[in-house]
This record gives sequence, C-alpha cells and structure tokens, in this order.
Amino acid sequence: MRLRAFAANRAGRRAALAVLLGASLLAGCATLDEKQREWVFQPSKATWWGGAAAADGMGDVWIEFDSREADARIRLHGLWLPRADPDAPVLLYLHGARWDVRSSAMRMRRMHELGFSVLGIDYRGFGRSTDMLPSEAMAYEDAQAAWRWLAERHPHAPRYVFGHSLGGAIAVHLASEVDDATGLIVEGSFTSIRDVVGTFKWGWLPVGPLITQRFEAVQRMRRLRVPVLVVHGSDDRLIRPELGRALYESAPAPKRWVLVEGGSHHNTNAVGQPLYREAVAELFGIAARAP
Repeated sequence: MRLRAFAANRAGRRAALAVLLGASLLAGCATLDEKQREWVFQPSKATWWGGAAAADGMGDVWIEFDSREADARIRLHGLWLPRADPDAPVLLYLHGARWDVRSSAMRMRRMHELGFSVLGIDYRGFGRSTDMLPSEAMAYEDAQAAWRWLAERHPHAPRYVFGHSLGGAIAVHLASEVDDATGLIVEGSFTSIRDVVGTFKWGWLPVGPLITQRFEAVQRMRRLRVPVLVVHGSDDRLIRPELGRALYESAPAPKRWVLVEGGSHHNTNAVGQPLYREAVAELFGIAARAP
C-alpha cells in the first residue's frame, strides 16, 4: 500500500511538474513572440522629421473592420492623395517599421507624380490607428482591409500595391492573395526576416526556429500573377541589395529590377525617381508628365 501510495504521489508530482514546465514554456513563447513583434514593427505614433509638413493637404481616411486575429473592432487611419483624373490608376502604399504613415508622405507624393492616386495607411499600433501591438498576421489583415476600401470606391480603376521595407513583405503577401491587383512595386525589401537576421554580425546564431514573425516574402513572390517592379538602393545598409535581388529573382515574369546607385534605405525613392518613371512607364504602361 505504501509503495502504491508513493508511486501515485510521485506520478502526481511528475504530472504537476509537467504542467508547470508547459505553462512556463508557453509563457516564455508568448513573451518571445511579443518581443519579436515589438522589434520587427517598432510601432510608434511618431513622425519622421518633415513628415507632418509633407502630409499637409492630404485627406484623412478611416477604415473600420472586425479583426479575426484580434477578435476586436479595428480602426485604421490613412492618407488619401487623389489625382484629378478619376480614371487614374490607384496605389495602396504600405510603409515600413517605426514611423507613422505621415513619414512616408514624400514617397506617396512621388508616386502621385508618376500618375497614381495614392492611399497610405497606418497598421494598428501606428499613428492614429487602433492602439494595439501589431503582428505579421494582423498587418496582413490591415492591408486586406485597405485593399477592400480601394476596391469598393474605385472598382474600375487599375489597382497597384506598393511596399517599402517591411511594407514590401506585406505588399507581396497581399498581391499573392487578391485576384484584382494590376501590379506590385517593392522598394528596399527582403526575402524573409530570417534572411535579414542572417546579415547581422551575430547572424550565425541558430535563431531561425525561434522566429515567430517570419515574413516569408520569397515564398509568396513565387505565386504572383502580376507584373513586379523591385527597386533597391546600392548603398542600403539596413536591408542589403542582395536580399532585394533575391526577392526579384523569385518573381515570375513580367518583372523588372532597378538598382539605384547611391540610394540608401531611406532616399532611394528620391534619388531614383527618374528610374522609377522609366520603369513604371515600361512595365505598367503608366506615363505621367514630369512635375
């Protein structure tokens, strides 16, 4: 009887220990996931220097929808910069990490100069959008909501997706999911978060299995059925040009690669504006008079 009681108690202790370890592991994974989301997105209400002035005159847009990922009502803020021509092609602009959409106002204006009406949005956690820590899945959901907004209001216009940096991975995912995109433009982006981490000085560490925010853009790029323009700065020190080139190589034709000599992660859009104009006209057939 004593042996059976001891065995039963020991089994009970093991079960309790297993539950405790499991709970600790789950808690650790949850913390790891949150830290990665903070590191990858760096969500902020702040604006890059000069962003507020550049956004002056753009219209405010509000997009509301029910989020399955967060089980909550989400409200996204966006900036709308239309062209006078109601038949002009429409571009959804998806920004990168850290700064709000106003920080991308100059890029939006340059794309507007190339012939597009432009909608730029803030993901949840950024700017005036719902204050919530974003995730990869949530960002994809936010982009889908903005795309539906454009489709409902401009059903007959050619619609394009543009993504800069982290927004490039989100744009690739969106373009691979919808069947009504006309083209995709990606600037200063990458193949996956794991590949970006691999370019760091400690990238030899085997952290791949621990990455929860993966952004496997290269896999999604292979599924595309739209023309793709991939642009990268030769002096980009944050996202190396070889990652942009690898992303381009994975895309099916028709496609075009533009390497902007002297372009950094932040100024490629400005330095490469003439190359942009040429590529957009050649690949997409969109020609607008220079300002």
